[in-house]
Amino acid sequence: MNQQSLSAFIWSVADLLRGDYKQSEYGRIILPFTVLRRLDCVLEPTKAAVLAELADKQAQGLNPEPFLLRKAGQSFFNTSPLNMKKLMGDQDNIRENLHSYVNAFSPAVRDVFERFEFDSMVERLAKSGLLYQVTEKFAQIDLHPDVVDNHQMGLVFEELIRKFAELSNETAGEHFTPREVIRLMVNLLFIEDDEVLSKPGVVRTIYDPTAGTGGMLSIAGEYLAEHNPQARLTVFGQELNAESYAICKADMLIKGQDVASIAFGNTLSDDGHPHKTFDYMLSNPPFGVEWKKVEKEIRKEHESQGFNGRFGPGLPRVSDGSMLFLLHLISKMRPIADGGSRFGIVLNGSPLFTGGAGSGESEIRRYVLENDLLEAIIGLPTDMFYNTGISTYVWIVSNRKPAHRKGKVQLIDASGMWQKMRKSLGSKRKELSESHIDEVTRLFGQFLESEQDGKPISRIFDNTAFGYRTITVERPERDDAGKIVVGVKGKQKGKPQADAKLRDTENVPLSEDVEAYFKREVLPHAADAWIDHEKTKIGYEIPFNRHFYVFQPPRPLAEIDAELRGVVGKIQTMLAEVMG
Repeated sequence: MNQQSLSAFIWSVADLLRGDYKQSEYGRIILPFTVLRRLDCVLEPTKAAVLAELADKQAQGLNPEPFLLRKAGQSFFNTSPLNMKKLMGDQDNIRENLHSYVNAFSPAVRDVFERFEFDSMVERLAKSGLLYQVTEKFAQIDLHPDVVDNHQMGLVFEELIRKFAELSNETAGEHFTPREVIRLMVNLLFIEDDEVLSKPGVVRTIYDPTAGTGGMLSIAGEYLAEHNPQARLTVFGQELNAESYAICKADMLIKGQDVASIAFGNTLSDDGHPHKTFDYMLSNPPFGVEWKKVEKEIRKEHESQGFNGRFGPGLPRVSDGSMLFLLHLISKMRPIADGGSRFGIVLNGSPLFTGGAGSGESEIRRYVLENDLLEAIIGLPTDMFYNTGISTYVWIVSNRKPAHRKGKVQLIDASGMWQKMRKSLGSKRKELSESHIDEVTRLFGQFLESEQDGKPISRIFDNTAFGYRTITVERPERDDAGKIVVGVKGKQKGKPQADAKLRDTENVPLSEDVEAYFKREVLPHAADAWIDHEKTKIGYEIPFNRHFYVFQPPRPLAEIDAELRGVVGKIQTMLAEVMG
């Protein structure tokens, strides 16, 4: 059964719910039942052996748990003699039996169903007289990994979440990232380490602080399994949405990962992995979402811990918390002495340039660039994400840059690399093809400047190219007679007094001498001006689009005139025909 038909089959359950449930409530039933059937199918081949082992170890007075895990061949088990097909044999007691079956799972799985609020959902289905019919629907489909592999299952969950999000007027993009975007990020993350990752028995950690349903972690694992089946990727994550967390945790259980490494809660205010660092990290934090709810905790950490905490460099404006996730990931980087780290994060355009010198955003960019952490920024096409059509950018950040990248930043404009989707999904109308992913990966891997059809698509800059000094230019205050007013007391005695109304600022690139700039750009227009050096601030911004702008000269005037004459002539001819 392919992904589309499987999704359609599961979606048909909605026909049973129609009338008793609002459309926005369908997902609360279909998603947990899909997870339950998946787990049920995974454990089916070892069911008899697990039950026999349980009886044996209980008779010996031993704790059966480690033995049951071994017999199940999974990181979870179920001690009930029931399964979903056996539940069908007792229609009158379906509610009690279903509760009993779910409660017989090992603790990690029970937590998954608690996040889904499964018990109260079962009670409501029972009161509606729908519990048996819904359970029967799911008992009919085979979701064993031999029939529906992990990759397909991930796609099924994504499609279901997207459909339910559309019905309930939520944003599906809060839950997952398009798979081709993740593949690109994973490629960029691992390409410089191919040699290390190909060694037998290598073990690496990867972390996603906004894990959603676990798509980024899954695709990273798939990549490494393809390139080196002997390599092992240990995954860590945190997720705020209860349903997404439950799906992510269930997916990790089936794949044999330690689900204790998937934390629940708000990453910014309650770090689920304090004091832990990772080899690789990936994140697609929510775009333009304010952090007012957790402002108290974040400001407290910023002020009390400074650079010993996560937010030492500065805080962005409360209206957009995406740069807080950037700082959070930086704090999770392994020290260079322990091998260092690399991470990829998807951000909108705002973190590139919002905020002048001295602002929180500028100070964060300053910290990243002055500490030589930024390897590259890749501009993606618009209309790539399910919940927004805005321009997005992938930042690749590392504290272990290879020698040829040190002190440099690569900008890659991939905004023109896309193909139209056969069918739009929310705001997502475009997708990256395999060839587009390969091309961006090649440009990044080769670290070369490149053009396509006369337009730059890859450019390399010194870190300092994005820095500037904001200087304050003062002009003297003058009295009614036009005479310069001077100070009469203290340090200002005898010195010209600045006129606040004439005060101005100039941004001087870090690569330029301030005095030389001032003499060239300011004094010819204001000979009485001076710089107040005490007010000078250093700022950083990354004007991405400006670096890829290609000037298109206007057409010759004669050509435009000839075209206009031709149009006017056609109009006059048409009018003559009408009048005639």
